[in-house]
Amino acid sequence: MPVATLASVKGVDIARVVETGATMLLANTYHLHLRPGEELVSQAGGVGHFMGWSGPTLTDSGGYQVFSLAQQVKVTDHGAAFRSHLDGSQVNLTPEKAVAIQESLGADVAMQLDHVIGLPAARNDVAEAMERSLAWGERCLAARQKSDQAMFGIVQGGLDPELRAISAKHLRSLPFEGFAVGGLSVGEGPEAMASTLQVTVPYLPQDKPRYLMGVGKPEDIINAVAVGIDMFDCVLPTRCGRNALLYTFDGPLRLRNAQYLTDKRPIESDCPCMACGHSRAYMRHLFLAGEMLGPILASIHNLTFYQRLMRRLREAIVAGQFQAVRADILARMN
Repeated sequence: MPVATLASVKGVDIARVVETGATMLLANTYHLHLRPGEELVSQAGGVGHFMGWSGPTLTDSGGYQVFSLAQQVKVTDHGAAFRSHLDGSQVNLTPEKAVAIQESLGADVAMQLDHVIGLPAARNDVAEAMERSLAWGERCLAARQKSDQAMFGIVQGGLDPELRAISAKHLRSLPFEGFAVGGLSVGEGPEAMASTLQVTVPYLPQDKPRYLMGVGKPEDIINAVAVGIDMFDCVLPTRCGRNALLYTFDGPLRLRNAQYLTDKRPIESDCPCMACGHSRAYMRHLFLAGEMLGPILASIHNLTFYQRLMRRLREAIVAGQFQAVRADILARMN
């Protein structure tokens, strides 16, 4: 899922997002609650209508943003109290409030509110956050008013296999429509993330979606699919695009490098995106000249690359060739 945090995929209009092959977008409860407010979005017909998107949408509950952006955060069993990063105003976010906001936003999939902490952290702190997230998950389910909005539970537990197992086993006993693995990509490193997924995913039902939140790099996605993850979101395609780093199946290109000064080749010869109608030399020129077209085209290419990657992985699974395709893609990209 491309990330449309504020009902906008940064630098890319919805028609171009559709052309990349994306079929679902993620927006954020925390940000849209602060600006423009869920009431305005609801009046516009929900977050999809608000931004002109006709496909499914998912809203993150805001737990990660409270951890990463908010000021003067105080988390208790009741909820999170914090100061807005925009204007310093007091905000109180409880599980019930998170559900109410997401129902007003009208997303097709809502996420439970969870307690996110940075890693590494003391086991007692991780266990406390995990237990609190479980209790909040139950409260989110109890607070639901809409029957046409799916809700996903979020597995927490840091890097501790025992805590992850406790969290996953408890959540799978609850009537969530899908499950997410949260609390990763917060400083733990790719090896630790991979090992945590390997001990967590087997506890999650195979007949419901399994979602790895906030990940990630192409190799991380490929390896997560290998252990059974179905859904992903990440800001990397557009963030890297804005910074002249473009993904290809032959590895990343850093377009500011002098080696592309006279390079007449497209970014990727078999890519159908509009950016690949231009040469690498021209794309480099746009960035060095400070032209806004450069980040826009680069973001479009990266979004297209990610959708092509996911399509290849799906096709490989259906054909029974996933491991071979996985090995080939990783070898080429490295």
